[in-house]
Amino acid sequence: MNTVTQVLSDPNLFRYKEFCFHSMLHTKEHIETLQDFKIKHDDVFLVTYPKSGTIWTQHILSLICSEGYRNGTEETTTDTRIPWLETKSPDIHVDWTKYAEISPRLFTTHLSYSLIPQELKTKKGKVIYVVRNPKDVAASFYHFYNIFVHLKKPANFDEFMERFLAGDVVAGLWFDHVQGWYSHKDEFNVLFLKYEDMIMDLCSIVQKICKFLGRELDETTLNTVVEKASFKNMKMDTRANGEHLPGQFFNENKARFMRKGTIGDWKNLMTVAQSEQFDAIFKEKMKGLPIIFTWDISEQYSYK
Repeated sequence: MNTVTQVLSDPNLFRYKEFCFHSMLHTKEHIETLQDFKIKHDDVFLVTYPKSGTIWTQHILSLICSEGYRNGTEETTTDTRIPWLETKSPDIHVDWTKYAEISPRLFTTHLSYSLIPQELKTKKGKVIYVVRNPKDVAASFYHFYNIFVHLKKPANFDEFMERFLAGDVVAGLWFDHVQGWYSHKDEFNVLFLKYEDMIMDLCSIVQKICKFLGRELDETTLNTVVEKASFKNMKMDTRANGEHLPGQFFNENKARFMRKGTIGDWKNLMTVAQSEQFDAIFKEKMKGLPIIFTWDISEQYSYK
């Protein structure tokens, strides 16, 4: 569906090719140009559905790829060092001319498989896809909707969950996003990571990313990256904790932008009935997907 339609439950959003965009940050015209975006062989694209560890992984990639970012001599922020591919807004501006000189180029995107630059589907460049269990995504997204000024605030979690399960939120339906990327994984040079694994064993995740990017870090540097990349330390880092974001986007609770970074927070919001409804939809939508999700911090888990 190539027409633009407004999302009825939130006038700030529009739907294009079954994906929900924010009218303040995105335009159909800019999204269309991305199909022909020229990819360099060493480009790296961080792909996530919202509230799945995006900023955290931006921070990790910045620490791995930039000595100046690691030692604090480089004055930048995570979303400047690894800019958003689909964002076209006067409030969040990227000097693409200057950025073109950087190697490797690092990008962030929430785009679905169908909207990504075509050249990326020829295994040119690299993709890091981070996935998080959708119940925690919904819980974190709900809190985000309550602090972001330019989104229609839900009356309660029950209303938000209805929107989430209908795909009437930024980036559309979680199930479609994950299924789309995973089912087409063979078209990409891609590394799939789980948010929960980042929490449980950050060192191993950093090592996986380094290996995927062809970056060799000595033991001291690796330990520095892991220490600075911990969720606890990142929350104190003004380059990554949201303090640098334009003030007109958030209400007075902006300090909650980086929250808990844990597993199982959905239990503090979902009723038993809501959880069972979610489980039924998950079972139907995610048939055949060989990802074992971690729903609670106490669970044993693995990733295939």
